[in-house]
Amino acid sequence: MTMLNIRYEKTTAPKELPKEDNPLKFGTIFTDHMFIMNYETGKGWHDARIVPYAPLSLDPSAMVFHYGQEMFEGLKAYKTEDGRTLLFRPNKNIERANNTNRRICIPEIPEEDFLDAIKAVVKTDEAWIPTKPGTSLYIRPFVIATDPFLGVRPSDTYMFIIILSPVGAYYPEGLNPVKIWIEDEYVRAVKGGVGEAKTGANYVASLAAQVKAHDDGYSQVLWLDGVERKYIEEVGAMNIFFKINGTVVTPKLNGSILPGVTRNSVIELCKTWGVPVEERKISVDELYEASNNGSLEEVFGTGTAAVISPVGHLRFEDHVMQVSDGGIGELSQRIYDTITGIQLGDIEDTFNWTVEVK
Repeated sequence: MTMLNIRYEKTTAPKELPKEDNPLKFGTIFTDHMFIMNYETGKGWHDARIVPYAPLSLDPSAMVFHYGQEMFEGLKAYKTEDGRTLLFRPNKNIERANNTNRRICIPEIPEEDFLDAIKAVVKTDEAWIPTKPGTSLYIRPFVIATDPFLGVRPSDTYMFIIILSPVGAYYPEGLNPVKIWIEDEYVRAVKGGVGEAKTGANYVASLAAQVKAHDDGYSQVLWLDGVERKYIEEVGAMNIFFKINGTVVTPKLNGSILPGVTRNSVIELCKTWGVPVEERKISVDELYEASNNGSLEEVFGTGTAAVISPVGHLRFEDHVMQVSDGGIGELSQRIYDTITGIQLGDIEDTFNWTVEVK
């Protein structure tokens, strides 16, 4: 039973489910239903409902269009071999969503209501969860400011929406190592800004550098800090890890780096396995030196969409650094196998990371 008193309006024209033998391109197919809840100052969050997936009707002056007051999250649902539906660490996403809400002056959503909303819409479209290896149901909760007003202030009205998308691998390369461009011209975020919030401003700021990297044959951009322009921050839509001389190193959260759920999971796994792990500043010079002396053993990105994305080459200015032999590292593979095994219910969840949708 949900605490939300959700109103249901089921579709009368269900779409055809994707065929399992067709590759699922990430973020292009959407399920039959979506969750919506409204907010109004003085009234709070209200009118929770699950309705047919359809275009939204918004005033052209809605504040989200003009001032970018919006939050979004991303998590996944998985179908186990015995038919259960599992969410992976949804409470961490909800916690991060409310941290973002506070940062950009959106009213917080009660955690229990947030989780109930996710479970309810996933349960409604449970038939859409793909079961082919490497696939899952991507869950996209987001909040938009809807006041029809031109003026810089927090909105008085909002919509909280959850949409669902059956997905395959985020990167067409799959678990094959990708090439990463270390950006030295543009800046993604600075401490004191919104770098640690999951809001569209961080992503639109990254587009110019991504286009430049893609044009040169690189999959993603690795960002440097916005002040000294020498310390590694994060890569594209992911956090980044380096295994240097047996120790796993990842940039310390500093106010401009997104606190990734997969990032946190990787750190916990390494500590459990006895693998040395450090959260600290790491400079591009240190990386270059480690590459030259052979101690740069593995590099991988982490995120909800890709889980683990091994990196085979790093480019900074005119220098191209090959990571080890350019293949998938042993630790990267172990982390990927363990996290996906827990997500799919194939490995015992000793961390209590999964939540079943019933």
